[in-house]
Amino acid sequence: MLTKNECYELKIIDLGDNGEGIGKVDNFTVFVHGAIPGDLVKAKIIKVKKQYAVALVDSIIESSSYRQIPECPYVKCGGCQTQVMTYDAQLKIKKQQVENSMKRIGDLDVEVLDVIGMEEPIAYRNKSQYPVRLVDGEVRVGFYKQRTHDVVNIDNCMVQHPLINKMMKSLKNKLNDIDIKIYNEEKHRGILRHIITRISFKTEDIMLIFVTNSKEEQSVLKTLGDSLIEDFPQIKSVIQNINTSKGNRVMGYENITLCGQDKIVDYIEDNSFEISPLSFLQVNPSQTDVLYKQALEMADITKEDTVFDVYCGIGTISLFLAKSAKKVIGVEIIEAAIEDAIENAVRNNVNNTEFITGKAEEVMPKLYKTGYKADVVVVDPPRKGCEIEVLQTLLNMAPKKIVYVSCKPSTLARDLKILSEKYTVESVQPVDLFPHTTHVETVTLLKRR
Repeated sequence: MLTKNECYELKIIDLGDNGEGIGKVDNFTVFVHGAIPGDLVKAKIIKVKKQYAVALVDSIIESSSYRQIPECPYVKCGGCQTQVMTYDAQLKIKKQQVENSMKRIGDLDVEVLDVIGMEEPIAYRNKSQYPVRLVDGEVRVGFYKQRTHDVVNIDNCMVQHPLINKMMKSLKNKLNDIDIKIYNEEKHRGILRHIITRISFKTEDIMLIFVTNSKEEQSVLKTLGDSLIEDFPQIKSVIQNINTSKGNRVMGYENITLCGQDKIVDYIEDNSFEISPLSFLQVNPSQTDVLYKQALEMADITKEDTVFDVYCGIGTISLFLAKSAKKVIGVEIIEAAIEDAIENAVRNNVNNTEFITGKAEEVMPKLYKTGYKADVVVVDPPRKGCEIEVLQTLLNMAPKKIVYVSCKPSTLARDLKILSEKYTVESVQPVDLFPHTTHVETVTLLKRR
């Protein structure tokens, strides 16, 4: 057993989900913050559990060939965990993560293709969430420092759209000049909690969202919004979102439009989508094109095919599928997203879709029992993966193909293991939507045996 506060020499052999290096002492796993694969480090143990320990780098004895000096001056920010690695190395590690999950969790001997990365992995995000804090009388707006809720004050984030960086710098200056109560997380007091930005890369239209602890300060926030619009006419929508919870949830469910429109319009290829404050849309527009093209190519839909799009959100994938299919049926738990999906089908002149509100684990078995069948099913679940009821329905329904779009390799592998009862995994294609982080999207094709 390792001893807390003692130092041990470790060779880092892998990378954890949160960007920590993984090494072993006498076959006992140690997660080392600040280390990357290939490093030889002296690590100080800060926590010891039954099956693993957590450590911090005390010193680097031998640097990994993957290491680089990060371009971003805010490297302690927890938003980008892998900036200390070259981009080629990041892509190699992400491929290994998918491969390891397939083997260790899915018990699957399948080829994982090379990760499709970006030519220029910067300035790619169309949405960001900025916590707001008051520290020594100064308003700080940025991102959380690694492993803490301390806010790193940021003026220029390399993965944000340049216009968002300019607007946020101006907004932070204005916040320091006005009288508004900043939220205190420990005391659950104050008003302004988070600032959220959304931007269309095609039009540069911006939605600005103030997340508040109550409905107070509407006039102050509206005046602030009007002032920002004078400087940045690209801001088309200013929203107040009410979140009174004490937990880590960023947004609440009530929205009040303070300035401009309720929604903005964004584009994926030639499809346009109305985006509301709670809408889910992939954060990397250029790589979303790549991701969806991979999914469509794998699905290989014909005009005779009925397609299910499970966890359809606002209908982004559904509308792409509908161009080639006889009919597309989308299922999504969030009612507002389904309303957006229906509107998006209309605005894109798509008339062969049907959208159903409800939990996938409840809707899918009901559809199957009432005689609905699919030739092809696309699933794009949250990080927790598909519910067992959804997987069992897919096995019962037995579509000829399933295309699984995943944002977490471990839950993907777990679900593929269940589906492999009737399906063969034909292709596993990772796509990098989140450069400089440990996250990776994967598109997988399964064919019925």
